[in-house]
Amino acid sequence: MTVLQKKAHNPIGHLSPEDIEQIGVELDAIRQSVIDTRGADDAAYIRKVIATQRKLELGSRAVLLVSMFPPAWVVGTAGLAVAKIIENMEIGHNVMHGQWDWMRDPKIHSTTWEWDNASPSEQWKHSHNELHHTYTNVIGKDNDLGYGIMRVDEDQRWVPLYAAQPLWNFVNACFFEYGIAAYDLELGKNLATKERRQDPDFRARAKVTLKKIRNQMTKDYVIHPLLSGPSFLSTLGANATANLIRNLWTHSVIMCGHFPEGVETFERRSIVGETRGEWYLRQMLGSANISGSKAMHFMTGNLSFQIEHHLFPDLPSNRYQQIAPQVQDLFRRYGLTYTTGSLPRQVASAWKKVFRLSLPNGALRRGRGATVTDLPAGAPAREHAAA
Repeated sequence: MTVLQKKAHNPIGHLSPEDIEQIGVELDAIRQSVIDTRGADDAAYIRKVIATQRKLELGSRAVLLVSMFPPAWVVGTAGLAVAKIIENMEIGHNVMHGQWDWMRDPKIHSTTWEWDNASPSEQWKHSHNELHHTYTNVIGKDNDLGYGIMRVDEDQRWVPLYAAQPLWNFVNACFFEYGIAAYDLELGKNLATKERRQDPDFRARAKVTLKKIRNQMTKDYVIHPLLSGPSFLSTLGANATANLIRNLWTHSVIMCGHFPEGVETFERRSIVGETRGEWYLRQMLGSANISGSKAMHFMTGNLSFQIEHHLFPDLPSNRYQQIAPQVQDLFRRYGLTYTTGSLPRQVASAWKKVFRLSLPNGALRRGRGATVTDLPAGAPAREHAAA
């Protein structure tokens, strides 16, 4: 964590090595308490969510068969968008994390689930579970940090191309499922040289991804519209709109969890020899939450509890809200900042940072005062205010 020593206000400067390892011990205890109490209620929860999502999607697609009528188009499109968000966020993302593997149900298992997304599940699990959650917010190691196309820290050298990163970020948001597929493939790096383009492993993975994209597009833009007969064009538009809404929502939620002001980034050298307690601390400092209603938490796949998710990515998502007060108390007792805010605040904060870092450092000095400051030991956690 020595990289944080460069900050004007080092957020962990008051912690001793013993404090950091004790934080790890206490977080391990919280995790074990959930593992020890997983059971029938949790299993019933995820099965009910899956059943409800499937009924919503089927019903919405049925309504869209007569989408030539505007009310049917609106109802069907809204229902399909919500169904796709639930499938991606609360079901697919969390099932593929292995959160429900303890049930031993092959239908709800990380090794068998394939989601409604352009990125094949196996490739996503590698880039997300193995890389992102291991190297959270480590520049050059975590592709989820800026998606490989944005400047994410003042210490990154600025080049003129970064001036356009607000545009790249908006385009990425609109086509987010394809952006995920691209950086799961590390497309920029693997297309850079002839040797990489011809690498058998890359070509095999690219073939799998193209097949997945073809299947997704055939389902949404060929089969379902054709089944609608006279409503072909309106159903086609409805499916495109539902996918756009899902992409924008997912992108916003993920940006809120990783990119608002107050979230730390780390250099590669800072994780050399990292202990269990230091890994936990990096998750705490490198994540942010979204405050809101139970409905909002559900629609984010409980990634509104991004701090808890990064600490315990394999725990059932419906338990994050339950353990959040314990985690927040840990932050208070050790004088750390529990970065949280409403959805509008966090979205605004993340986008402000995108714009701020698109400029050379000399042009953004005036904006540096917006970051969250450290809490004194025992002080309450607070929401940060994005300008």
